[in-house]
Amino acid sequence: MARAAGARAGLRGCGRRGRGRRGALLVCAAWTAGCALAAALLLRAHPAVLPARCTDQRSRRVLAALCRDYQGGVLVGDLCHDLCVAGRLLYRRCLYYERGKTVLQADWRGRPVVLKSKEEAFSSFQRPGLLEDQAWKGGQDFPEADLLLLVAGEVKNALGLELSHGGLAPLWPRLRGPRWRGQLASLWSLLQQEEFVLLSLLQDLSRHAPPVLGSCGHFYAVEYLAAGSPHHTALFPLAGASRGLAQAISDMALSFLDLVSQFDNDFSHRLHLCDVKPENFAIRRDFTVVAIDVDMAFFEPKMREILEQNCTGDEDCNFFDCFSKCDLRVNKCGAERVNSNLQVICDKIFRHWFSSTLGSSAISLELQLQLQETVQECADPGHPAGHPQRAPPNVFRKLQRLLQAMLRELQEVDN
Repeated sequence: MARAAGARAGLRGCGRRGRGRRGALLVCAAWTAGCALAAALLLRAHPAVLPARCTDQRSRRVLAALCRDYQGGVLVGDLCHDLCVAGRLLYRRCLYYERGKTVLQADWRGRPVVLKSKEEAFSSFQRPGLLEDQAWKGGQDFPEADLLLLVAGEVKNALGLELSHGGLAPLWPRLRGPRWRGQLASLWSLLQQEEFVLLSLLQDLSRHAPPVLGSCGHFYAVEYLAAGSPHHTALFPLAGASRGLAQAISDMALSFLDLVSQFDNDFSHRLHLCDVKPENFAIRRDFTVVAIDVDMAFFEPKMREILEQNCTGDEDCNFFDCFSKCDLRVNKCGAERVNSNLQVICDKIFRHWFSSTLGSSAISLELQLQLQETVQECADPGHPAGHPQRAPPNVFRKLQRLLQAMLRELQEVDN
């Protein structure tokens, strides 16, 4: 603040009129040049001040380091041979880079995939203490039950879930062979990435989450799907789609409702989506919606832990798209979320589709107006100021019924 105030004072001084106007202008020019020089020196001394760029050069350097670690036995993975030796996993382009988080597009045996890691360097992840324990330096004869307990602890840290040994099966590649140390270190780097743990546990349980296809060290691969964008008319790319715009939107909206129902009801704990935007979803060719970025998705135990913070008002209890309420008696946010996945999807996705008519004469105006009203009721259920609440419990069924009616009207025209 003091620095900003000083800058504002300097700029005000440059505008003053007076007897020494020419001298003042010279002083201003010198002051401006000094600021520019200081900024240049700051950036040279601290290049991290500028955001790192998502470049091919950086991406190839990251993968080259990954392969050096693989060839040195530091890390392993079922994709390492294809990436580092056989040339069957080929880098294509950088999709995203920020503060170490790296997302790359690649081709794996002719199939487009995404390689992801929370950190670009394997060394950025904490190693399991077991590898430093002198008792196990010489071999791998340690009780598997003890290892499973350690894995369970990592899962609890990541997702807030307490899983039985059976529930850990998707995360447990039995350590064996001479490279067991690299196996353990690689597993630990993956367990420190919440998204990997979540997607692994949802494997084969949800059509709305991309399956993990394999890993190499701290990088894991998922299927590549084109992300949504607010710049698309329908929020998602529909080039080559066999259906018209109105039918495609109806199918996608019904798939979003299916996602909501599954994430709310089908797992041992409700799964909360705290960052709902088109860029975090994609659609398959059959218009199934897939949550492709779940860094901000939390099961109920973790959600309660995140929300229960100190507060002086309700605005302090908003964690991205997940809201709680402040109890002013104890200045503490409630642990229970007061809005819902459905409410946020209605607000961030459905409003874009249904706030105006779809421009299709095949859909009755009455039905389109009913949809608009129901989406509005879902997104903004009406509540006293400062006291958000969930959408009415019947609004899900109303949306589902209206969308199914829309599809029937469209199909009747086609027939």
